[in-house]
Amino acid sequence: MVESKIGNVHEYSVSELSGAVKRAIEDNFGFVRVRGELGRVTNAASGHVYLDLKDEKAVISGVMWKGVAARLAIKPEQGMEVVVSGRMSTFPGQSRYQLIIDALEPAGAGALMALFEERKKKLEKEGLFAAARKKSIPFLPQVIGVVTSPSGAVIRDILHRLRERFPRHVIVWPTLVQGRGAEAKIVAAIEGFNALEPGSNIPRPDVLIIARGGGSLEDLWCFNEEAVARAAAASEIPLISAVGHETDTTLIDYVADKRAPTPSAAAEMAVPVRADLLAEVQNKQRRITSASARLFETRRAGLVSAARGLGRPEDILGAASQRVDRASDRLRAAARARVDNALTSIAKAGGRLNRNLLAAGFAVNANKVAASWSRIAERAQRIFTERKTALAGAARVLETVSYARILERGFALVRDETGAVVRRAGDVAAGAHGQIQFTDGARDVTFGGAGKTKPKIPPAKPSARSAAKSKANPRQAPRQARLFD
Repeated sequence: MVESKIGNVHEYSVSELSGAVKRAIEDNFGFVRVRGELGRVTNAASGHVYLDLKDEKAVISGVMWKGVAARLAIKPEQGMEVVVSGRMSTFPGQSRYQLIIDALEPAGAGALMALFEERKKKLEKEGLFAAARKKSIPFLPQVIGVVTSPSGAVIRDILHRLRERFPRHVIVWPTLVQGRGAEAKIVAAIEGFNALEPGSNIPRPDVLIIARGGGSLEDLWCFNEEAVARAAAASEIPLISAVGHETDTTLIDYVADKRAPTPSAAAEMAVPVRADLLAEVQNKQRRITSASARLFETRRAGLVSAARGLGRPEDILGAASQRVDRASDRLRAAARARVDNALTSIAKAGGRLNRNLLAAGFAVNANKVAASWSRIAERAQRIFTERKTALAGAARVLETVSYARILERGFALVRDETGAVVRRAGDVAAGAHGQIQFTDGARDVTFGGAGKTKPKIPPAKPSARSAAKSKANPRQAPRQARLFD
Protein backbone atom coordinates (compact mmCIF):
# COMPACT_ATOMS: atom_id res chain seq x y z
CA MET A 1 0.00 0.00 0.00
CA VAL A 2 2.75 2.42 0.95
CA GLU A 3 4.83 1.40 -2.00
CA SER A 4 1.96 2.13 -4.39
CA LYS A 5 1.49 5.61 -2.96
CA ILE A 6 5.23 6.43 -3.34
CA GLY A 7 5.17 5.15 -6.84
CA ASN A 8 2.36 7.59 -7.77
CA VAL A 9 4.29 10.74 -6.53
CA HIS A 10 5.77 12.92 -9.29
CA GLU A 11 9.55 12.83 -9.41
CA TYR A 12 11.29 16.23 -9.87
CA SER A 13 14.78 16.93 -11.02
CA VAL A 14 16.78 19.41 -8.95
CA SER A 15 16.36 22.11 -11.54
CA GLU A 16 12.63 21.43 -11.88
CA LEU A 17 12.08 21.67 -8.15
CA SER A 18 14.23 24.81 -7.88
CA GLY A 19 12.27 26.41 -10.72
CA ALA A 20 8.95 25.44 -9.16
CA VAL A 21 9.95 27.02 -5.85
CA LYS A 22 11.13 30.13 -7.69
CA ARG A 23 7.80 30.47 -9.53
CA ALA A 24 5.82 29.86 -6.37
CA ILE A 25 7.70 32.57 -4.44
CA GLU A 26 7.60 35.09 -7.28
CA ASP A 27 3.89 34.49 -7.90
CA ASN A 28 2.95 34.99 -4.25
CA PHE A 29 5.45 37.81 -3.49
CA GLY A 30 5.64 39.64 -6.82
CA PHE A 31 5.69 42.99 -5.04
CA VAL A 32 6.56 43.56 -1.37
CA ARG A 33 7.43 46.54 0.79
CA VAL A 34 9.68 45.72 3.74
CA ARG A 35 10.99 47.82 6.64
CA GLY A 36 14.13 46.85 8.51
CA GLU A 37 17.69 47.67 9.51
CA LEU A 38 20.56 47.31 7.05
CA GLY A 39 23.14 44.75 8.12
CA ARG A 40 25.94 43.75 5.78
CA VAL A 41 26.27 46.13 2.78
CA THR A 42 28.63 45.12 -0.07
CA ASN A 43 29.31 47.24 -3.16
CA ALA A 44 30.44 44.87 -5.90
CA ALA A 45 32.84 45.87 -8.64
CA SER A 46 30.05 45.32 -11.15
CA GLY A 47 28.03 48.12 -9.56
CA HIS A 48 25.48 45.81 -7.91
CA VAL A 49 24.86 46.22 -4.17
CA TYR A 50 24.34 43.17 -1.92
CA LEU A 51 22.87 43.72 1.54
CA ASP A 52 21.08 42.11 4.45
CA LEU A 53 17.78 43.44 5.76
CA LYS A 54 17.11 42.39 9.33
CA ASP A 55 15.06 42.88 12.46
CA GLU A 56 15.43 41.35 15.91
CA LYS A 57 14.24 37.88 14.75
CA ALA A 58 15.13 37.32 11.07
CA VAL A 59 17.43 38.28 8.19
CA ILE A 60 16.59 38.51 4.45
CA SER A 61 19.28 38.82 1.81
CA GLY A 62 18.75 41.49 -0.79
CA VAL A 63 20.33 42.70 -4.02
CA MET A 64 20.08 45.95 -5.96
CA TRP A 65 21.09 45.83 -9.57
CA LYS A 66 23.52 48.44 -10.93
CA GLY A 67 20.89 50.67 -12.53
CA VAL A 68 18.81 50.88 -9.37
CA ALA A 69 21.83 51.53 -7.13
CA ALA A 70 22.98 54.39 -9.37
CA ARG A 71 19.65 56.20 -8.89
CA LEU A 72 19.66 56.08 -5.09
CA ALA A 73 19.68 59.45 -3.34
CA ILE A 74 21.04 57.93 -0.11
CA LYS A 75 24.06 55.70 0.04
CA PRO A 76 23.02 52.58 2.03
CA GLU A 77 25.11 52.00 5.13
CA GLN A 78 25.14 49.42 7.88
CA GLY A 79 22.83 50.30 10.77
CA MET A 80 20.53 52.51 8.66
CA GLU A 81 16.79 51.86 9.03
CA VAL A 82 15.20 51.76 5.58
CA VAL A 83 12.04 50.83 3.70
CA VAL A 84 12.63 48.84 0.50
CA SER A 85 10.28 47.87 -2.32
CA GLY A 86 10.79 44.96 -4.67
CA ARG A 87 9.98 41.32 -5.29
CA MET A 88 10.98 38.03 -3.76
CA SER A 89 12.92 35.53 -5.81
CA THR A 90 15.36 32.70 -5.40
CA PHE A 91 18.94 32.10 -6.33
CA PRO A 92 19.11 28.51 -7.55
CA GLY A 93 22.87 28.38 -7.41
CA GLN A 94 22.78 28.50 -3.62
CA SER A 95 19.23 27.31 -2.91
CA ARG A 96 18.27 30.48 -1.07
CA TYR A 97 15.66 33.14 -1.52
CA GLN A 98 16.44 36.88 -1.79
CA LEU A 99 14.73 40.22 -2.17
CA ILE A 100 15.27 41.95 -5.51
CA ILE A 101 15.17 45.63 -4.45
CA ASP A 102 13.76 48.20 -6.86
CA ALA A 103 13.67 51.18 -4.44
CA LEU A 104 15.27 52.06 -1.12
CA GLU A 105 14.57 55.02 1.13
CA PRO A 106 15.24 55.88 4.77
CA ALA A 107 12.54 54.88 7.20
CA GLY A 108 11.52 58.49 7.87
CA ALA A 109 13.58 61.60 8.59
CA GLY A 110 14.31 60.34 12.08
CA ALA A 111 16.60 57.60 10.81
CA LEU A 112 18.62 60.00 8.69
CA MET A 113 18.84 62.54 11.49
CA ALA A 114 20.10 59.85 13.85
CA LEU A 115 22.82 58.97 11.34
CA PHE A 116 23.57 62.65 10.85
CA GLU A 117 23.99 63.21 14.60
CA GLU A 118 26.22 60.15 14.90
CA ARG A 119 28.56 61.42 12.18
CA LYS A 120 28.48 64.93 13.60
CA LYS A 121 29.60 63.73 17.03
CA LYS A 122 32.36 61.65 15.49
CA LEU A 123 33.81 64.52 13.42
CA GLU A 124 33.43 67.00 16.25
CA LYS A 125 35.33 64.69 18.58
CA GLU A 126 38.18 64.62 16.02
CA GLY A 127 38.38 68.43 16.12
CA LEU A 128 37.19 69.09 12.57
CA PHE A 129 34.68 71.70 13.80
CA ALA A 130 37.18 73.64 15.94
CA ALA A 131 37.31 77.37 15.28
CA ALA A 132 41.10 77.41 15.65
CA ARG A 133 41.59 75.38 12.46
CA LYS A 134 39.33 77.57 10.31
CA LYS A 135 41.04 79.88 7.80
CA SER A 136 40.09 83.49 7.12
CA ILE A 137 38.50 84.43 3.80
CA PRO A 138 40.69 86.82 1.72
CA PHE A 139 39.33 90.37 1.48
CA LEU A 140 39.48 90.59 -2.32
CA PRO A 141 40.31 87.25 -4.01
CA GLN A 142 41.64 87.32 -7.55
CA VAL A 143 40.20 83.91 -8.51
CA ILE A 144 37.08 82.19 -7.07
CA GLY A 145 36.47 78.46 -7.52
CA VAL A 146 32.85 77.23 -7.50
CA VAL A 147 31.87 73.56 -7.04
CA THR A 148 28.26 73.11 -8.20
CA SER A 149 26.07 71.92 -11.03
CA PRO A 150 26.81 73.93 -14.20
CA SER A 151 23.19 73.86 -15.37
CA GLY A 152 21.34 74.94 -12.25
CA ALA A 153 20.20 78.34 -11.08
CA VAL A 154 22.86 78.37 -8.35
CA ILE A 155 25.79 79.23 -10.60
CA ARG A 156 23.77 81.96 -12.33
CA ASP A 157 22.90 83.51 -8.96
CA ILE A 158 26.55 83.46 -7.87
CA LEU A 159 27.84 85.02 -11.11
CA HIS A 160 25.11 87.66 -11.08
CA ARG A 161 25.89 88.59 -7.48
CA LEU A 162 29.62 88.82 -8.19
CA ARG A 163 29.02 91.11 -11.19
CA GLU A 164 26.93 93.40 -9.02
CA ARG A 165 29.42 93.58 -6.16
CA PHE A 166 32.91 93.16 -7.58
CA PRO A 167 33.58 91.20 -10.81
CA ARG A 168 36.21 88.50 -10.30
CA HIS A 169 37.64 85.62 -12.32
CA VAL A 170 35.47 82.54 -11.62
CA ILE A 171 36.36 78.90 -12.33
CA VAL A 172 33.47 76.40 -12.17
CA TRP A 173 34.15 72.73 -11.44
CA PRO A 174 30.97 71.00 -12.71
CA THR A 175 29.74 68.19 -10.50
CA LEU A 176 26.68 66.28 -9.34
CA VAL A 177 25.07 67.75 -6.24
CA GLN A 178 22.44 65.07 -5.69
CA GLY A 179 22.07 61.32 -5.99
CA ARG A 180 24.38 58.36 -5.82
CA GLY A 181 28.00 59.15 -6.72
CA ALA A 182 27.60 62.88 -6.06
CA GLU A 183 29.80 62.70 -2.94
CA ALA A 184 32.72 61.27 -4.93
CA LYS A 185 32.39 64.03 -7.55
CA ILE A 186 32.35 66.74 -4.86
CA VAL A 187 35.43 65.28 -3.15
CA ALA A 188 37.25 65.12 -6.51
CA ALA A 189 36.39 68.79 -7.19
CA ILE A 190 37.71 70.01 -3.82
CA GLU A 191 40.91 67.97 -4.12
CA GLY A 192 41.31 69.00 -7.77
CA PHE A 193 41.20 72.72 -6.95
CA ASN A 194 43.74 72.23 -4.15
CA ALA A 195 46.05 70.27 -6.47
CA LEU A 196 46.42 73.23 -8.85
CA GLU A 197 49.88 74.80 -8.71
CA PRO A 198 50.30 78.59 -8.50
CA GLY A 199 51.39 79.97 -11.86
CA SER A 200 49.95 77.05 -13.89
CA ASN A 201 47.74 77.43 -16.97
CA ILE A 202 44.65 77.15 -14.76
CA PRO A 203 44.98 79.68 -11.95
CA ARG A 204 44.63 78.36 -8.40
CA PRO A 205 41.56 79.85 -6.66
CA ASP A 206 41.99 82.03 -3.60
CA VAL A 207 38.64 80.88 -2.16
CA LEU A 208 36.23 78.01 -2.88
CA ILE A 209 32.41 78.07 -2.81
CA ILE A 210 30.56 74.74 -2.47
CA ALA A 211 27.00 75.53 -3.50
CA ARG A 212 23.64 73.86 -4.04
CA GLY A 213 20.03 75.00 -3.96
CA GLY A 214 17.42 73.90 -1.46
CA GLY A 215 15.91 70.43 -1.25
CA SER A 216 14.81 67.66 1.05
CA LEU A 217 17.07 65.96 3.54
CA GLU A 218 17.54 63.11 1.09
CA ASP A 219 18.42 65.53 -1.73
CA LEU A 220 21.12 67.20 0.38
CA TRP A 221 22.42 63.97 1.89
CA CYS A 222 25.60 63.84 -0.27
CA PHE A 223 26.86 66.87 1.70
CA ASN A 224 26.43 64.85 4.90
CA GLU A 225 28.76 62.12 3.66
CA GLU A 226 31.87 61.73 5.80
CA ALA A 227 34.19 61.79 2.76
CA VAL A 228 32.85 65.21 1.69
CA ALA A 229 33.22 66.65 5.20
CA ARG A 230 36.81 65.40 5.49
CA ALA A 231 37.77 66.76 2.06
CA ALA A 232 36.38 70.18 2.98
CA ALA A 233 38.26 70.15 6.29
CA ALA A 234 41.53 69.19 4.56
CA SER A 235 41.25 71.95 1.93
CA GLU A 236 44.20 74.34 1.98
CA ILE A 237 42.11 76.92 0.11
CA PRO A 238 39.60 78.79 2.32
CA LEU A 239 36.15 77.27 1.74
CA ILE A 240 32.63 78.71 1.96
CA SER A 241 29.69 76.27 2.15
CA ALA A 242 26.39 77.40 0.63
CA VAL A 243 24.18 74.28 0.62
CA GLY A 244 20.38 74.55 0.67
CA HIS A 245 18.40 77.30 2.33
CA GLU A 246 19.13 79.09 5.58
CA THR A 247 17.31 76.43 7.63
CA ASP A 248 19.17 73.53 6.01
CA THR A 249 22.28 72.34 7.81
CA THR A 250 24.74 69.73 6.56
CA LEU A 251 28.04 68.37 7.85
CA ILE A 252 30.03 70.43 5.34
CA ASP A 253 28.62 73.58 6.99
CA TYR A 254 30.36 72.65 10.25
CA VAL A 255 33.80 71.94 8.73
CA ALA A 256 33.81 74.83 6.22
CA ASP A 257 35.76 77.97 7.05
CA LYS A 258 32.60 80.03 6.50
CA ARG A 259 28.95 79.04 6.19
CA ALA A 260 26.58 81.03 3.95
CA PRO A 261 22.79 80.67 4.24
CA THR A 262 22.38 80.78 0.43
CA PRO A 263 24.62 80.68 -2.67
CA SER A 264 24.02 84.39 -3.25
CA ALA A 265 25.13 85.12 0.31
CA ALA A 266 28.30 83.11 -0.36
CA ALA A 267 29.13 85.43 -3.27
CA GLU A 268 28.59 88.40 -0.94
CA MET A 269 31.00 86.88 1.60
CA ALA A 270 33.63 86.23 -1.07
CA VAL A 271 34.00 89.82 -2.36
CA PRO A 272 33.28 93.32 -1.04
CA VAL A 273 31.04 95.83 -2.84
CA ARG A 274 33.13 97.69 -5.40
CA ALA A 275 30.91 100.78 -5.26
CA ASP A 276 31.24 100.89 -1.47
CA LEU A 277 35.00 100.63 -1.76
CA LEU A 278 35.11 103.44 -4.31
CA ALA A 279 32.87 105.59 -2.12
CA GLU A 280 35.03 104.85 0.90
CA VAL A 281 38.21 105.71 -1.02
CA GLN A 282 36.67 108.97 -2.26
CA ASN A 283 35.47 109.79 1.24
CA LYS A 284 38.94 109.18 2.65
CA GLN A 285 40.43 111.27 -0.16
CA ARG A 286 38.11 114.16 0.72
CA ARG A 287 38.97 113.79 4.40
CA ILE A 288 42.71 113.80 3.63
CA THR A 289 42.32 116.86 1.41
CA SER A 290 40.29 118.68 4.08
CA ALA A 291 42.74 117.71 6.81
CA SER A 292 45.68 118.88 4.69
CA ALA A 293 43.96 122.20 3.95
CA ARG A 294 43.23 122.70 7.65
CA LEU A 295 46.80 121.85 8.53
CA PHE A 296 48.20 124.31 5.99
CA GLU A 297 45.81 127.02 7.17
CA THR A 298 46.80 126.41 10.79
CA ARG A 299 50.48 126.58 9.92
CA ARG A 300 49.95 129.75 7.83
CA ALA A 301 48.07 131.44 10.67
CA GLY A 302 50.87 130.47 13.04
CA LEU A 303 53.48 131.98 10.74
CA VAL A 304 51.47 135.20 10.39
CA SER A 305 51.12 135.42 14.16
CA ALA A 306 54.82 134.76 14.65
CA ALA A 307 55.66 137.38 12.03
CA ARG A 308 53.61 139.99 13.88
CA GLY A 309 55.44 139.15 17.09
CA LEU A 310 58.86 139.47 15.43
CA GLY A 311 58.16 142.81 13.78
CA ARG A 312 59.36 144.12 10.43
CA PRO A 313 63.05 143.56 9.58
CA GLU A 314 63.57 147.18 8.57
CA ASP A 315 62.29 148.32 11.94
CA ILE A 316 64.66 146.01 13.79
CA LEU A 317 67.73 146.70 11.63
CA GLY A 318 67.11 150.39 10.87
CA ALA A 319 68.72 151.80 14.08
CA ALA A 320 71.68 149.44 13.85
CA SER A 321 72.20 150.39 10.21
CA GLN A 322 72.26 154.05 11.14
CA ARG A 323 74.81 153.36 13.86
CA VAL A 324 76.99 151.55 11.34
CA ASP A 325 76.77 154.47 8.92
CA ARG A 326 77.77 156.96 11.63
CA ALA A 327 80.65 154.77 12.79
CA SER A 328 81.84 154.45 9.20
CA ASP A 329 81.86 158.21 8.78
CA ARG A 330 83.80 158.67 12.02
CA LEU A 331 86.29 155.97 10.98
CA ARG A 332 86.99 157.66 7.66
CA ALA A 333 87.49 161.02 9.39
CA ALA A 334 89.79 159.50 12.02
CA ALA A 335 91.85 157.68 9.38
CA ARG A 336 92.20 160.86 7.36
CA ALA A 337 93.34 162.79 10.45
CA ARG A 338 95.79 160.03 11.39
CA VAL A 339 97.37 160.11 7.94
CA ASP A 340 97.66 163.86 8.03
CA ASN A 341 99.37 163.72 11.44
CA ALA A 342 101.80 161.05 10.20
CA LEU A 343 102.71 163.09 7.14
CA THR A 344 103.31 166.12 9.32
CA SER A 345 105.58 164.13 11.68
CA ILE A 346 107.55 162.70 8.75
CA ALA A 347 108.02 166.14 7.31
CA LYS A 348 109.27 167.45 10.66
CA ALA A 349 111.64 164.50 11.14
CA GLY A 350 112.98 164.89 7.61
CA GLY A 351 113.87 168.50 8.35
CA ARG A 352 115.98 167.45 11.36
CA LEU A 353 118.02 164.78 9.49
CA ASN A 354 121.59 165.53 8.05
CA ARG A 355 124.56 163.53 6.70
CA ASN A 356 126.58 163.30 9.92
CA LEU A 357 123.56 162.17 11.91
CA LEU A 358 122.84 159.39 9.40
CA ALA A 359 126.50 158.30 9.35
CA ALA A 360 126.62 158.07 13.13
CA GLY A 361 123.43 156.05 13.15
CA PHE A 362 124.76 153.62 10.51
CA ALA A 363 128.04 153.19 12.47
CA VAL A 364 126.23 152.28 15.66
CA ASN A 365 124.11 149.74 13.81
CA ALA A 366 127.15 148.26 12.04
CA ASN A 367 128.92 147.68 15.40
CA LYS A 368 125.82 145.90 16.72
CA VAL A 369 125.67 143.66 13.64
CA ALA A 370 129.42 142.77 13.88
CA ALA A 371 129.10 141.86 17.56
CA SER A 372 126.08 139.67 16.87
CA TRP A 373 127.87 137.90 14.01
CA SER A 374 130.91 137.18 16.21
CA ARG A 375 128.68 135.54 18.82
CA ILE A 376 126.93 133.44 16.16
CA ALA A 377 130.24 132.20 14.72
CA GLU A 378 131.56 131.19 18.15
CA ARG A 379 128.33 129.31 18.92
CA ALA A 380 128.43 127.48 15.57
CA GLN A 381 132.06 126.41 16.10
CA ARG A 382 131.26 125.09 19.55
CA ILE A 383 128.28 123.07 18.28
CA PHE A 384 130.39 121.64 15.42
CA THR A 385 133.13 120.52 17.83
CA GLU A 386 130.57 118.84 20.14
CA ARG A 387 128.92 116.99 17.25
CA LYS A 388 132.29 115.85 15.88
CA THR A 389 133.37 114.47 19.25
CA ALA A 390 130.04 112.62 19.67
CA LEU A 391 130.29 111.15 16.13
CA ALA A 392 133.82 109.90 16.77
CA GLY A 393 132.69 108.18 19.98
CA ALA A 394 129.79 106.50 18.17
CA ALA A 395 132.16 105.30 15.43
CA ARG A 396 134.44 103.72 18.04
CA VAL A 397 131.50 101.97 19.71
CA LEU A 398 130.25 100.73 16.30
CA GLU A 399 133.71 99.42 15.40
CA THR A 400 133.87 97.62 18.77
CA VAL A 401 130.56 95.78 18.37
CA SER A 402 130.82 95.17 14.58
CA TYR A 403 130.69 91.50 13.51
CA ALA A 404 133.60 92.30 11.13
CA ARG A 405 135.90 92.49 14.15
CA ILE A 406 134.67 89.07 15.22
CA LEU A 407 135.43 87.71 11.76
CA GLU A 408 138.99 89.10 12.03
CA ARG A 409 139.44 86.90 15.11
CA GLY A 410 138.90 83.72 13.07
CA PHE A 411 135.12 83.36 13.28
CA ALA A 412 132.84 83.01 10.22
CA LEU A 413 129.21 83.98 9.51
CA VAL A 414 126.99 81.23 8.06
CA ARG A 415 123.91 82.06 5.96
CA ASP A 416 121.39 79.81 4.17
CA GLU A 417 120.37 80.21 0.54
CA THR A 418 117.80 82.90 1.50
CA GLY A 419 120.44 85.01 3.23
CA ALA A 420 119.15 84.28 6.74
CA VAL A 421 121.78 83.68 9.49
CA VAL A 422 122.21 80.03 10.48
CA ARG A 423 122.80 79.73 14.21
CA ARG A 424 122.41 75.94 14.71
CA ALA A 425 123.31 72.89 12.66
CA GLY A 426 119.73 71.66 12.85
CA ASP A 427 118.43 74.82 11.14
CA VAL A 428 119.50 73.53 7.67
CA ALA A 429 118.82 70.24 5.93
CA ALA A 430 121.49 68.06 4.40
CA GLY A 431 122.19 69.07 0.81
CA ALA A 432 120.94 72.62 1.28
CA HIS A 433 123.00 75.46 -0.19
CA GLY A 434 124.36 78.40 1.75
CA GLN A 435 127.25 80.84 2.17
CA ILE A 436 130.07 81.28 4.65
CA GLN A 437 131.43 84.79 5.07
CA PHE A 438 135.04 85.28 6.26
CA THR A 439 136.75 88.54 7.11
CA ASP A 440 138.17 88.84 3.60
CA GLY A 441 135.23 87.46 1.54
CA ALA A 442 132.49 84.81 1.21
CA ARG A 443 132.30 81.23 -0.16
CA ASP A 444 129.25 79.21 -1.34
CA VAL A 445 128.81 75.88 0.43
CA THR A 446 126.57 72.81 0.38
CA PHE A 447 125.64 71.46 3.80
CA GLY A 448 126.22 67.80 4.49
CA GLY A 449 124.74 65.47 7.13
CA ALA A 450 125.13 66.09 10.83
CA GLY A 451 128.42 64.81 12.31
CA LYS A 452 128.54 62.24 15.07
CA THR A 453 130.90 64.28 17.27
CA LYS A 454 131.39 67.97 17.71
CA PRO A 455 134.85 69.29 16.76
CA LYS A 456 136.77 70.80 19.58
CA ILE A 457 137.61 74.39 18.75
CA PRO A 458 140.07 76.12 21.08
CA PRO A 459 138.78 79.30 22.61
CA ALA A 460 139.86 82.43 20.83
CA LYS A 461 142.52 84.55 22.49
CA PRO A 462 141.70 88.20 22.89
CA SER A 463 143.78 90.53 20.81
CA ALA A 464 146.15 93.03 22.36
CA ARG A 465 143.87 95.85 21.34
CA SER A 466 140.86 94.22 23.03
CA ALA A 467 142.89 93.55 26.19
CA ALA A 468 144.03 97.14 26.29
CA LYS A 469 140.47 98.38 25.88
CA SER A 470 139.33 96.04 28.67
CA LYS A 471 141.96 97.39 31.03
CA ALA A 472 141.21 100.97 30.03
CA ASN A 473 137.43 100.53 30.49
CA PRO A 474 136.69 97.51 32.74
CA ARG A 475 132.91 98.13 32.50
CA GLN A 476 132.93 97.23 28.80
CA ALA A 477 134.67 93.86 29.31
CA PRO A 478 131.58 91.93 30.49
CA ARG A 479 129.58 93.39 27.61
CA GLN A 480 132.18 92.29 25.02
CA ALA A 481 132.44 88.85 26.58
CA ARG A 482 128.69 88.33 26.31
CA LEU A 483 128.71 89.67 22.77
CA PHE A 484 131.37 87.15 21.58
CA ASP A 485 129.97 84.06 23.39
